[in-house]
Amino acid sequence: MIKKYFLYLIRWQLSTPILAAVLLLMASQNKLWATVVANFIGGLIFFWVDRLIFSHKFPFAFWTIKEEVHCSDCDKLCRGYRLVKHEKYDKLKDDKPKFRCESCSKIKSKALRDMGIII
Repeated sequence: MIKKYFLYLIRWQLSTPILAAVLLLMASQNKLWATVVANFIGGLIFFWVDRLIFSHKFPFAFWTIKEEVHCSDCDKLCRGYRLVKHEKYDKLKDDKPKFRCESCSKIKSKALRDMGIII
């Protein structure tokens, strides 16, 4: 939750230039009206960003790659790949992460797709 909070704080700061730009462009107008317009424009833009930050879905795959590991499937010494998080798949708190070689990783990814766990 703290990660989402910090993303939200960064997003909040990104809205400042939009608010400032609209207020500068509308400086000769009524200040209240300019603020309403600026907030409306910010809402149109940042609704989608907030929705992404606070959604329960993880919209992209998060992988860890590690050099010189033994593949958990074929025991080959190789560069290891590990899918950590994707929509319904979450191994963030895995105490014993399993890394796989590229070939075994593709097989595992296909199996997860076939089960409907990842896209």
